Amino acid sequence: MDHASATDAAPDRPAAVPHPLVDVAELDRALRGGRPPRLLDVRWRLDRPDGRPAHAEGHLPGAVYVDLDAELAAHGRPATEGRHPLPSTAELQRAARGWGLRRDEPVVVYDDLGGQSAARAWWLLRSAGVADVRLLDGGLAAWSAAGLPLETGEVRPEPGDVVLAEGRLPTIDAEGAAGFPARGALVDSRAAERYRGEVEPVDPRAGHVPGAVSVPTAGNVDASGRFLDPEALRARYEEAGVAPGAPVAVYCGSGVTAAHAAVALTVAGFDPVLFPGSWSAWSSDPGRPVATGAEPGRAVATRAEPGRPAPGQSV
Repeated sequence: MDHASATDAAPDRPAAVPHPLVDVAELDRALRGGRPPRLLDVRWRLDRPDGRPAHAEGHLPGAVYVDLDAELAAHGRPATEGRHPLPSTAELQRAARGWGLRRDEPVVVYDDLGGQSAARAWWLLRSAGVADVRLLDGGLAAWSAAGLPLETGEVRPEPGDVVLAEGRLPTIDAEGAAGFPARGALVDSRAAERYRGEVEPVDPRAGHVPGAVSVPTAGNVDASGRFLDPEALRARYEEAGVAPGAPVAVYCGSGVTAAHAAVALTVAGFDPVLFPGSWSAWSSDPGRPVATGAEPGRAVATRAEPGRPAPGQSV
């Protein structure tokens, strides 16, 4: 399942690291081969957190449904850990074995949201040491558009035996995020109006982490939900202030779609750091300053009450 553009995307990236993306044609070939990947259906939205009904109505053949809220997030202290804390290694391993994941088995994750929820599984499994995990570029829509078959009903795999490791990918907490702009780029991947502090549909305060730059996740994909090519992604982040070779960290509302930005940055040849607590953790701490407006800035924002999230809202 070697992605054709892997070397183009990151010429200095070790060959042993798989490209983050797989296209439909490549996945179809892999599923017909002697070592088919485990398929994980990570359908989830703020306005439709339970993707089981949609999964049962039609999914890629053999795909196992993954519950983002229950299996890809812990349930800790929102005020300090955010709305979607990372699960422990033991919790994730228990879930992954329930998906039937076996040692050294390749994995492909997908969703129907341009990769915004499936990216969470991609990041977690990569961080837990799964060597070959990819995100289906274009997701369910691309598979269906290619005229490839879907299955209905529920998939109940035999328990797997995968052994996961402690986090292999770098993360920062709120304190780390506070100091990050002094040494690199801190990227806010939420919608621009949330970054500017004009609206806040979910979290306690509106605005952004002082010093963060705005690169909304939605702009990393085209109208079909496929990622832009590596050069376009690289140009997009560099224009926002992400310098080649310099540190870059990313956050969103609660750490879910920040993983999508991490995919884009990886495709573009960067090595992103994740702030899992993201804005939900930062804005819940009254001691943390908040900036508003279109520039990184340091103006203190007024308090905003969370409202009802819009469909597809970055979290």
